[in-house]
Amino acid sequence: MSHIDIELTKVKTKLMEMWDLVEYQLQSGREAMNNVDLELAKKIIKLGRKVNNYDVKIDRMCENIFALFTPVAVDLRVLLAILKINANLERIGDTAEGIAQFVQRMDKQLPADLVAQTRVQEMYEEALVMLAECRVAFSNNDTDLAKALIKRDKMLNSIYRQSDSIIVTFIRDNPDSVKDGLTLLPIIKKLERVGDQITNIAEEIIFYRDAKVIKHKEKKKKKKKDDENQPPEA
Repeated sequence: MSHIDIELTKVKTKLMEMWDLVEYQLQSGREAMNNVDLELAKKIIKLGRKVNNYDVKIDRMCENIFALFTPVAVDLRVLLAILKINANLERIGDTAEGIAQFVQRMDKQLPADLVAQTRVQEMYEEALVMLAECRVAFSNNDTDLAKALIKRDKMLNSIYRQSDSIIVTFIRDNPDSVKDGLTLLPIIKKLERVGDQITNIAEEIIFYRDAKVIKHKEKKKKKKKDDENQPPEA
């Protein structure tokens, strides 16, 4: 194994340690929300400092590899991808902290009917599964799985888009539960953002394995379709 391969293995190992921590934060956020566990919420927030330390450490390891080995081709793509994956994992950790902060404001469990209507539990489960499968895709260099994850983000987006009207209606019909609605809505938004961050990671896996940049590809397709549907100028 070459020196650069050894260093790349070290940085990947460090990234996996960070991934473990972020997954724990996100999983614990669901438990804290469901059980109104304020101590667990506090622990999630405290772990944010450790995640940030990993973020800085991984950045420095990548910088050292750039400086010492001047990587090219696949090695260069791997390093660039790791830097971006690292940043997105750190943001998922921040998102989990944000959920924990909203949990800390709770004094009772969220109304069961509101939880059911918004599908927040289903959304949370999907986000956790996507994050776990994204790790598998990275570890196994599985671009097919990465592409499938990008498509699965649509479910989280769909639930999020419907949540506004559901929560507004709930608050209107249950004026004593305004706090519950205003606590749940930002949690749902944060879970939607986790889906976006996982999508970003999946795109980086495809980039370093296939040398393809697919970021914003769907947006470009939609714009082209919209342009084609425009009436011709007089």
